[in-house]
Amino acid sequence: MTHLREIMTSNVLTVNETQSVQEAAALMSEYNIGAIPVINNSDQMVGIVTDRDITLRTTAQGENAQTPVSQVMTAQQIVQGTPDMDVHQAANLMAQQQIRRLPVVENEQIVGMVALGDVAVQNQYANEAEQALQSISTPSAPQQ
Repeated sequence: MTHLREIMTSNVLTVNETQSVQEAAALMSEYNIGAIPVINNSDQMVGIVTDRDITLRTTAQGENAQTPVSQVMTAQQIVQGTPDMDVHQAANLMAQQQIRRLPVVENEQIVGMVALGDVAVQNQYANEAEQALQSISTPSAPQQ
């Protein structure tokens, strides 16, 4: 059984909740990533901001580039894994929650990040990655 600690990226780039969306977007561009965990002054993960969050909650709403990340991040019900979580469990969680990136948290601190691609390159989990991608790519039912 493979655990997330064995496949996760452990050198995770983060932004503070007070930083601007422009700073977050610049980091995403520089490092070619689509999501950054958001931390508070105690280094606890308080949210995650994605390139899509910035587009839909800042640019599309006419907000300016200096808008704090805390105003556009996803903060409620942050889906996360633990270093000891089995890769199969993580793939199922990603499929159920329709997410491509899973922050890995231990003692309320971000210790890693697992992308769907990290799961896919593990040959024994290729089917789980494919099923997760199918679930993620299937549109959810419209909200009533």
